[in-house]
Amino acid sequence: MTDSAPVHGTWEPHPAARWEDGFLSGNGHHGALVFGDPNDERVVVTHHTLVRPNGRDPRPPQLAADLPALQDRLLAGDTTAAESFTDGRPLQWVQPFHPAFQIRLRRPPGESPGYRRDVDFTTGVVRAACTGWTSRLFVSRADDVIVQQVTGPGLTLDIDLDHRLPGAPAGLGVGHGAVLTPEGALLSLRARYPDSDLACTGVTLLAGTGGTTTLTPPGVHIEGARSVLLLTRVHRHTGELDVVGEGRALRDLLTGYDELLGRHAALHRTAYERVTLDLAADPAERALPGTELLKRPRSAALLERLFAAGRYHLLSASGLFPPRLTGLWTGDWDTAWSGAFTNDANLNLQTASAAAAALPEVTEAHASLIQRQLPDWRDNARAVFGTRGAVAPAHTDGESGHSYHFSREYPLHLWTAGADWLLKPLVDHDETHGTRDPRTAAALAEVALFYEDFLTRTDEDGRLVVVPSYSPENRPANASWGTLNAAMDLSAARHALRTAAACHPGPDADRWLALADRLPPHRINEDGALAEWAWPGLEDSYDHRHLSHLYGVWPLDEITPYDTPDLAAAAHRALELRGAENDSAHGHLHHALIAARLRDAGHVAHALGQVLDGDFFHASLMSAHYPNRNVYNADAAHTLPAVLIEMLVQSTPDRLVLLPALPTAYPSGALRGVRTRFGAEIDLTWSPDGVAAVIRPGRTHRVELRTSSGAESLHLVAGEDHVLTPRAW
Repeated sequence: MTDSAPVHGTWEPHPAARWEDGFLSGNGHHGALVFGDPNDERVVVTHHTLVRPNGRDPRPPQLAADLPALQDRLLAGDTTAAESFTDGRPLQWVQPFHPAFQIRLRRPPGESPGYRRDVDFTTGVVRAACTGWTSRLFVSRADDVIVQQVTGPGLTLDIDLDHRLPGAPAGLGVGHGAVLTPEGALLSLRARYPDSDLACTGVTLLAGTGGTTTLTPPGVHIEGARSVLLLTRVHRHTGELDVVGEGRALRDLLTGYDELLGRHAALHRTAYERVTLDLAADPAERALPGTELLKRPRSAALLERLFAAGRYHLLSASGLFPPRLTGLWTGDWDTAWSGAFTNDANLNLQTASAAAAALPEVTEAHASLIQRQLPDWRDNARAVFGTRGAVAPAHTDGESGHSYHFSREYPLHLWTAGADWLLKPLVDHDETHGTRDPRTAAALAEVALFYEDFLTRTDEDGRLVVVPSYSPENRPANASWGTLNAAMDLSAARHALRTAAACHPGPDADRWLALADRLPPHRINEDGALAEWAWPGLEDSYDHRHLSHLYGVWPLDEITPYDTPDLAAAAHRALELRGAENDSAHGHLHHALIAARLRDAGHVAHALGQVLDGDFFHASLMSAHYPNRNVYNADAAHTLPAVLIEMLVQSTPDRLVLLPALPTAYPSGALRGVRTRFGAEIDLTWSPDGVAAVIRPGRTHRVELRTSSGAESLHLVAGEDHVLTPRAW
């Protein structure tokens, strides 16, 4: 280990010129993107609820009556039968996520000597400073408010709320308000959506220390102040918002900046500091600004900082909801793919580290989204499949959980694996904490009921057939998208039925286990690879960004090198044959997660290298979907910590795997505070001299320890540290 500690923040010597480079703060409800310009400071305000009405029809398609005929045609060999299994409507996107407005703080132009902007991951404070001016901002987890303080001798500022952001629709009904108050002023901005009774309204309370405040509609002018404190909230609503009432609520929070920060930091810091990664990086590289560090893509200091930034941004984006495709942030109304929660890959990849990286706040946000949408999942099951139970959609805007985003090329309404895929992180959380959330158990039972009603067709050997079946977002080389026995569907059905049975022992469990046992095994194709469709004659399409067919490897434990070596070898062959298609970040990191489970350090290193070498990260250390910082997207930023943990520590309820896939580029390091699914906390250190681990069990249990040296049994006793002494690995 080096003498200096890893960096828990990042910095730049210049303000952001693009919103994508703005430093980020958030509390899982409100978000802020901070440019840090002393002469024209801009803070873009976001909120998870801000989705723009787009005239979509949110009903799931009423197709259940036609399902038996579709199943007959697919089983009879009609490979294109599912292409007409819709209700005729065109593709509908979910309501797009958008920013609220920007807070603008202008001061007379001048030089900015000694300039620096930075973000402290431990507190969530974004700071920008130069001689004579300092701005500090955080988004409070305690008070759900954006807090910004500007200080300097004799401050002269013009402050207003500005809706003019890229892509803002011309038809917005915009109204401003500005009134003086005893503290300073109250500003408001209402933006009513075109052709809708819905609007979003932001309210900012300004409290000045010293100086004078005068109205300059739509804003205010401050002269000669020593400091200005701004408190901001935004609401999406119908009708008119009670701005005066909102102002009173903000006034009730008015205390000193330090007191507001203290309440917030007590929650944020506790969560952030639970897990740390040290890769023994060069202290000189640790001191570099982020943009300089990004020019050294193979630097251990970069990977340390991206790990820290990923946990920070994931925590900051999770609260009311888990992260969207853009996390909690955007500076443009035209967000790619509607800035949705994309469930068929992206959401689970982004939240993949939540259990192991000790962020139950993320899992609770994920669980809350599911619970709010379960009634809609039930509607999907009834409308599309004519069954009881629940079927999850592939896309949601956070308001509706109905399956209405589908088309011929993307028959996402046929995806039946989604509920199990989305519930798996909640199962991992329960295993990690030794609890059983009744909400998760109840949802699993509903998924099992769906499979009871849906899995009625059989093949010539009497095995159940998943028909129709869909492997997101791929198709067989010789058939259409909607087909039979996608590997993901088989794995999901088995896992959901068996997990639901474990939660509900008795006659229901007996039926569900019997049903799971009737599902067909995975198929190995003539290339020796685990086939994406376990139906004779369907040919694989290898060049694709999704790896849905390897669901049994990650995140499930259905296929492992220890329990199912032949299947693991076939899965590894499938991974070798998989192309990168369009170089999406989520595809590369999904590849890395699966490679880590298969103990392939070389493939992990290659996949990481594709992202690190591909210029995927903005100066904010938020990421892009494609190389060369093309399309703002949180997949890489939020998924990367999960990859680094999986290559160092893996666990099941009965197994611990240490250093399964460590790339040779990182010969020394320490991962501290990581959680396991058998209820222990682990500190792991490694170097060329050996490996040591301290295991702190929360419950008494016997587990199998797996290392490169083989397997041994560990008896862990709750409350007693178990120390694995240094050994050669």
